Amino acid sequence: MQVRIGVTYIPREIEIEMPDDADPNQVRASVEQAVGNGGGMWWLTDRKGHQVGIAIDKLAYIDLGTGADHGRIGFGAP
Repeated sequence: MQVRIGVTYIPREIEIEMPDDADPNQVRASVEQAVGNGGGMWWLTDRKGHQVGIAIDKLAYIDLGTGADHGRIGFGAP
């Protein structure tokens, strides 16, 4: 699963390739819980074990992709 994160005032997305067994519903629930708590950091661990933290108050959007998104190539790839 691929997670794309938009951060306020930054034109580029943060892209994180999650482990194959990552559950999109669990990731979504962790975001909702972090936002509901009103601040702090939201942490994700990618498939290589790197940890990425994003300040909750800087989140603009989150796009949860599927494993099928991984193989796309080119400008017009669906």
